[in-house]
Amino acid sequence: MITVRRFAAQVLAATVALCTAHAGSAQTTLKVVMLSDLKILDPMWTTAYIVRDHGYMVYDTLLAMDSKFKIHPQMADWKVSDDKLTWTFTLRDGLEWSNGTPVTSEDCIASIKRWAARDSMGQKLMASVKSLEAVDAKTFKMNMKEP
Repeated sequence: MITVRRFAAQVLAATVALCTAHAGSAQTTLKVVMLSDLKILDPMWTTAYIVRDHGYMVYDTLLAMDSKFKIHPQMADWKVSDDKLTWTFTLRDGLEWSNGTPVTSEDCIASIKRWAARDSMGQKLMASVKSLEAVDAKTFKMNMKEP
């Protein structure tokens, strides 16, 4: 007779075997089953989690957090001035829109302003921002009112 412990061990072993069998093969398509239909593609126009989750899967962000909530570059790296009043963001190479045109610092500024107009965290951030300025096609600065 199989005990519960032995059965659990067998299930665990089978799961590990199945997972590792596919680990060596490179996949290019991720198939997911979402919890509901996606009615809106723009995460700025709804609070529905399905739209937010879709957005995280298909859109890039300037920065991202890891599982320990540490900030890492995603689209851009950044530097903070010694007086902490100027944050300079530099876009990584190879960023493109779906039509192949390069993503520019002007695009990022427009996206930040669009986000900040609708999102409460964005509004809070922009209350501390003196200005956003494009330095060149790959670099922009966020100048703060105070450190």
